[in-house]
Amino acid sequence: MNERPIGVDLFAGAGGMSLGFEQAGFDVAACVELDPIHCATHEFNFPQTKVICASVADVSGDEIRRRAGLGSRNIDVVFGGAPCQGFSMIGKRAFDDPRNRLVYHFVRIVKELDASYFVFENVKGLTVGEHKKFLNEIVEEFSACGYDVLLPWKVLNAAEYGVPQDRRRLFLMGAKRGFELPRYPQQPFRKPGSAQGDLDLPVGPCVWDALCDLPEAEAFAELVDSDCVKARYGEPSRYALMLRGLTNSDDDYSHPRLYDREMLTSSARADHTQLSRRRFKATAHGETEPISRFHKLDPAGVSNTLRAGTASDRGAFTSPRPIHPFSHRCITVREGARLHSYPDWFRLHASKWHGFRQIGNSVPPLLARAVASAVVDAIGVRPARPRKAIALGDPSLLYLDMREASARYEVPSDTIAKRQRLAANG
Repeated sequence: MNERPIGVDLFAGAGGMSLGFEQAGFDVAACVELDPIHCATHEFNFPQTKVICASVADVSGDEIRRRAGLGSRNIDVVFGGAPCQGFSMIGKRAFDDPRNRLVYHFVRIVKELDASYFVFENVKGLTVGEHKKFLNEIVEEFSACGYDVLLPWKVLNAAEYGVPQDRRRLFLMGAKRGFELPRYPQQPFRKPGSAQGDLDLPVGPCVWDALCDLPEAEAFAELVDSDCVKARYGEPSRYALMLRGLTNSDDDYSHPRLYDREMLTSSARADHTQLSRRRFKATAHGETEPISRFHKLDPAGVSNTLRAGTASDRGAFTSPRPIHPFSHRCITVREGARLHSYPDWFRLHASKWHGFRQIGNSVPPLLARAVASAVVDAIGVRPARPRKAIALGDPSLLYLDMREASARYEVPSDTIAKRQRLAANG
């Protein structure tokens, strides 16, 4: 075969997994995402993907096919990471907990779409203690629907797949009964002789490989009131060359994007007090500043896990953002995106709060690409490399507030509960 297989992204967020699967050779035909802000960002970055702004609980496989114009075409893979919040008491199934029904709907949609493969992503904590019982129930549910699951399951660390960040996530993969099961991808940047997930200094890209060529955001007054500016970049590392699109990657089958390479985007400045800056300066690389509890990045190491903080309906609390290794400030959204393996053409929401939340909620694209490539190998397809570059969406999508985004996708403005307070610096 020499065609691009088709994927559907559930709980898509801004599109980290969408991008990884596209890079592996899939065309992501549709995505389902509840948050209108995330939908708008996904639409900007993936203008050829049908964005369905809804809860997975409220859509069917037939509706996804109809709205994405798929007809009766085969769906090769469904992928995504459903939230898991409730766990059973003794004698009860965690699957029956109302808080875990989203996982049930993930399984339901895989079955309704009659997908050949699925990839379920989640927190590593699902593999331990009582949580493991729920994971076993998920495997049983897939089996009852006619799917074999690759066992034992694995927790993969993004740092072992070329991402300069210590980020561990569970991946559960399966295939329709009778189809070849995929294999977990090898870790190309795993230190020889180390236990899985052990990290000292990285074998792959480090923090400074990700940040070294980015213009200093605080050199531009425009970034006080804007998130983008024309700027001159520095000398890139090999990793930065890849994210800037200045070198060809043999295993990147994504559609090239048309964008202005001289624009520094997703880089709105933070407003720190001079006292905070002095504390940031005094903090050693790799240590935590004791007042803010912010971690100062070690330029020769990998980033700590970039987290999303809480959503609007849970208070909109900002998760601590790392301190830049040399500038006495927290990193920008673009710097976070670099540490997450997003290419520079990929833009996040213009606000720092939404932008960092989108990064923290997403799977690093390079990690998603490795997993997706394993599915491609199991399918037995040779992906076609697109030659024609596509234009990104309307930049105004990145500046919509919740009311405006909700109106665009014709959903209630309280689909995501109103923020309870403004997060600091964002």
